[in-house]
Amino acid sequence: MDLTISIIVGFMIFGALYAIHARDLLSSVIACGLVGYSLVICFLLLKAPDLAIVQIVVDTITLIIMVAVVLDSSREESYLKLDTQGYISAVTAIFLGLLLLYFYTVSIQSLDVLGKSSLRMAKHYIEGAAQKTGSANLVTGVVFDFRGYDTMGEAVVLVTAVLGVLTILRLRGKK
Repeated sequence: MDLTISIIVGFMIFGALYAIHARDLLSSVIACGLVGYSLVICFLLLKAPDLAIVQIVVDTITLIIMVAVVLDSSREESYLKLDTQGYISAVTAIFLGLLLLYFYTVSIQSLDVLGKSSLRMAKHYIEGAAQKTGSANLVTGVVFDFRGYDTMGEAVVLVTAVLGVLTILRLRGKK
């Protein structure tokens, strides 16, 4: 698993460097998406599916907004003209996308079966959670009592992303 995470971190570094040095904005935005979706795979490999869900939602919304802004504000349609450099970039993007999809499937298969946990803290949460929290539902007790700040932070991130999308859509609708 360490080798897989190292390879994915390498993709993230490559994507970030390519985003800085890309010739056009659309390629830069797609490279930023590569970094975000690679982080989703890292979260899945590190057995943090809740963080992966938040990251994939925020990254998807951000990517859609950034692509829409780039396509809307571009004065010239340079992305329709493909020269040799454009073909190489397109083939590289397709290859990296397929490689990312492969790592995504590998990371999904590495997750624990539903109801079983390999984490050492899971036993502590399961054994005394109902008595410590006073909740009849174990999941509710863990999410809102033991991990309350984490859950609040995730909710703030999701609400902020939704408010950002609504603000941008509302500003665009007024024009």
